[in-house]
Amino acid sequence: MADHRQTHQRHPHQQQYHPNEAFKGMLPERAPSKSQFLTLVTLLPVGGTLLLLSGLTLAGTLIGLAITTPLFVIFSPVLVPAALVIGLAITGFLTSGAFGITALSALSWMANSLRRMRVPEQMDHLKRLAQETAGQVGPKTREMAQTVQAKAQESGREAKDHKEGVKTGRERDSNKDNKE
Repeated sequence: MADHRQTHQRHPHQQQYHPNEAFKGMLPERAPSKSQFLTLVTLLPVGGTLLLLSGLTLAGTLIGLAITTPLFVIFSPVLVPAALVIGLAITGFLTSGAFGITALSALSWMANSLRRMRVPEQMDHLKRLAQETAGQVGPKTREMAQTVQAKAQESGREAKDHKEGVKTGRERDSNKDNKE
């Protein structure tokens, strides 16, 4: 025992290890309050019950999977396409809903921006643009109408000339037949 004291005195920077001290760091300095104790007493059975139910659910799932796996293998030619069809249908419905929501939000944004717009100034500007466009469309329409009319008259003359040329060719042919 004297040797132990001398060793401890020779190396003062080394600390002695006591197993009880390691556990003291884990334990709280003071005892839990009544509310903490009641919480623990209440939640421990609830947590245990939920853990038991989750274990039973896992066991039931594994048993059900073991029983139905042969059925899945046998009916897979029917089940796989059916699952694909159902998956695609659900995807289509979700996509349709997303597009509908997007359209409604865009319309809502447009309506709100039109409400905030300075209507009289914007309307005057739009009226001027419409009048300018109408002013440009009128002469273009007249010009196109004259072009179409001229082409129609030209086509009519060509058709008449062609028709007369066919008649004169027939008359010549009939005259030749008569002379012979």
